[in-house]
Amino acid sequence: MTSQAGVIAGTYMSTDPMGGAGSFVTHPVSELALDMTGIPGDRHAGLTRRSTAREPWLERGTILRNDRQLSVLSRAELGQIAAGLGIAVATPELIGANLLIDGIAELSRIAPGSHLAIGGSWGGHGKFDGYALLRVEAYNRPCRGPGRKLAAAHGRPALEFAFPKVAASLRGLVLSVSIPGVVREGDTVVVLEPATAP
Repeated sequence: MTSQAGVIAGTYMSTDPMGGAGSFVTHPVSELALDMTGIPGDRHAGLTRRSTAREPWLERGTILRNDRQLSVLSRAELGQIAAGLGIAVATPELIGANLLIDGIAELSRIAPGSHLAIGGSWGGHGKFDGYALLRVEAYNRPCRGPGRKLAAAHGRPALEFAFPKVAASLRGLVLSVSIPGVVREGDTVVVLEPATAP
């Protein structure tokens, strides 16, 4: 597969460090100043995290490397989710997006170990001259939490249970920071497969 390119269509962060019911919900920000912990001030920031139900083979709360520093979603895939749920829009904030991307086909199917190279004029050729490099860690499995938020926003309780099914293979990716930097709406994004990452 040749390198794909797209553009950042939105930047978001969550600021509920206590992990309350709406803790994954994000809000738009003008930029994300990424460091090696992810997004400083975001509830997912940190060099480490505690294991959850995603790691059933570990005792809950085991300290792990934080491979879930950011969540990225595709505008086109959100449109598919909305159509599947019969709603006008699947709001990225209610699904916990940190980055919203336009122009990359099948974003949710990008292989773990790939990188998203953000910014610069290099276009995937030569040396990276951009602002940040993010490593694709895993597919972000859909759960009922975002469905519950969409259900409340649209006054349709059944969306809580429909969301995980409809969003399967469309829920985006979780990322970690390989090279920190400032990321803004309008920045270019180049997908680099593992063998071609700088």
